[in-house]
Amino acid sequence: MGRKEILKRLMEERGGRFSSELGINIDSCSSEEIFKWFLASILFGARIRKDAAVRTYREFEKRGVLSPDAIRRTGWDGLVKLLDAGGYARYDFKTATKLLGIAEMLIGRYGGDMNRLHEEARDPYDLEIKLMEFKGVGQVTVNIFLRELRWIWQKADPLPGDIVIAAARDLGLIESEGGSSEEKRKILLELERLWEHANLPYRFSDFEAALVRFGIAHRRKSLMYAGYRHKDKQ
Repeated sequence: MGRKEILKRLMEERGGRFSSELGINIDSCSSEEIFKWFLASILFGARIRKDAAVRTYREFEKRGVLSPDAIRRTGWDGLVKLLDAGGYARYDFKTATKLLGIAEMLIGRYGGDMNRLHEEARDPYDLEIKLMEFKGVGQVTVNIFLRELRWIWQKADPLPGDIVIAAARDLGLIESEGGSSEEKRKILLELERLWEHANLPYRFSDFEAALVRFGIAHRRKSLMYAGYRHKDKQ
């Protein structure tokens, strides 16, 4: 199977951006939609199953808690209840505190406007630094958030994450294992060239999300297989 066929099959089987799955229109570039995706990225960024993060986001959506002001009005106790309702109980106290801090800082420093944060960043590196100035927001969350904003926000240009690189290798799309930032940048350029030549009716960020979905499923299957083998040896 050629690379174009691999990419086409990947997209058909795995689907595209997580933001689109949640009904978040980041293509609009509106501050409201961008913040919704930032909230979802924070939920996805914890060590929790994707379906629990999705359920939790739906609880926020159902109750209209989708803006910095709404988070602040909901308060810590209300946020804990929302997180518990979505199945986020393991991280409820910590995440409620984190979300309140993020809302307060975003309102105080950027007037609650994620686009203003982007405008004030000097370059892609500074953008990542500014996002990680929110207490509790680390590289994983920033990568999830910016990956889907690639080519929407001018300065959104994150390096491919380890799961993207591993998935691309498993599919035979690349040979490099990544490692250094320079090697990851080369992999990103290689994947962008592959995507451009495939000429499929999706965004490159859809392709990256499909690689993440494939990588998660492949890793889960490998762990299950390893578990079965361990049982057989007992």
